[in-house]
Amino acid sequence: MAKKRITQENIINAFLFSAFENGAGASSLQDISDILQIKKASLYNHFESKDEMYAVTLDYCRMYLSNVNFIPDELREKPNLFDDSVQSVFKKIIKRFINIYEEEPCFQIYSFIHTEQYFNVSAMEIRKNEIEKIEEGFLFLIKGFVEAGKLKKLTPTELRSTSAMMAAVVLQQMDLYIIQKKETVRQNPESGVGSLFALPTDDATMNSIIKLFEIYIKFLPKNEPCE
Repeated sequence: MAKKRITQENIINAFLFSAFENGAGASSLQDISDILQIKKASLYNHFESKDEMYAVTLDYCRMYLSNVNFIPDELREKPNLFDDSVQSVFKKIIKRFINIYEEEPCFQIYSFIHTEQYFNVSAMEIRKNEIEKIEEGFLFLIKGFVEAGKLKKLTPTELRSTSAMMAAVVLQQMDLYIIQKKETVRQNPESGVGSLFALPTDDATMNSIIKLFEIYIKFLPKNEPCE
């Protein structure tokens, strides 16, 4: 039988999958080797210890998330982006962002960083950077609609506070979504680690998030006539 080839990235993803179900602290090297179906000793060809694996996993998460943008560049550069209604654009962007986290390993990464931010400074910084990116994205959208004449001009303080509030809502809803996804896994144990996203998308939760934002958007000060 040919020897199974395992890369450092394979091990990191197995660690993320185990942490998603059991927590990083409760995930042993044996758990990770079982996921990969290799001998535990083989892990030492890539990492000296679990602590090193943890540190490299954080770096992996940082690098991965640096390429995940709340508003993609192609959308920012779209010349007629603000021709559509405020509700339509916000809905499209929020739905797209949440859908990104339906893909492995993005969902597990989000869960890992969300949990580890309370125990690790590097994880806290990664989470902080993600919050800032989302806040900046909402700031970009609100400014764009103000310039398009569809929202009333806000003071710099109002712009920042509104963007921060919307980012907080997105992250709060994402956190709830993770909890519900984990419960889905518990109710479908036969799906196994790594098969989480073979399960159906939670459309009900997605729709409730969108509806919540539609309510928030209605309170944004619009220019007359209303849309």
